[in-house]
Amino acid sequence: MKESTAREKVLKAVRKALIHKSEADFSAADSDPEIYTAPEEESLELLFAKNFSGLKGDFVFCENVKDFTAQFAELIKERKWEDLFCSEPKIQEMLKASGISFMSAENDFLKCNVGITFCESLVARTGTIMVSSRQRSGRRLPVYGNTHVTVAYTSQLVYNLKDAFKLLKKKYENNFPSQVTAITGPSQTADIEKTLVRGAHGPKEVFLFLIDDTHIG
Repeated sequence: MKESTAREKVLKAVRKALIHKSEADFSAADSDPEIYTAPEEESLELLFAKNFSGLKGDFVFCENVKDFTAQFAELIKERKWEDLFCSEPKIQEMLKASGISFMSAENDFLKCNVGITFCESLVARTGTIMVSSRQRSGRRLPVYGNTHVTVAYTSQLVYNLKDAFKLLKKKYENNFPSQVTAITGPSQTADIEKTLVRGAHGPKEVFLFLIDDTHIG
């Protein structure tokens, strides 16, 4: 009975608030405040690497494109990866120049074990990779294979998600992507009997090769 009475009091207060609306003027309120600020003592590269690795992502820093292909080739050999798939022309050029085999034909997509893509940006504060449907890799490749390999540049690093969406709006203007995905670590869930399972909704492993392009241009 007491619970019912308390519930009625709450509902009565809500009804009263809806009828007698506040006359306070909030038109000048700041609806877009800076809640988080980037730490001055730590670079975005280091912050991203720390947060991304903490989420079980595999981070590899590359001094240049040549360093990327060399380290990637060594990783392929070490992991004995097969059935690599890439639809990004620029990455394809890098791989071809280093003799790394990959698939790119549409009818080979279902064989994909390792998907290789670019990204839209990297969010340092959360260790997040941002991808969109407007990329050549589309909606499927980042989530289809057992392993997702992202190739990114240091110039794509931003501090928070708000900055990442600003970049998207600036890049695509009125043709904003129909899908934007934030990849924060490998896919995992503990929904079934509280047992941690990786790869439930996407790749079991996520690799990020960060190429330093600060010296270019």
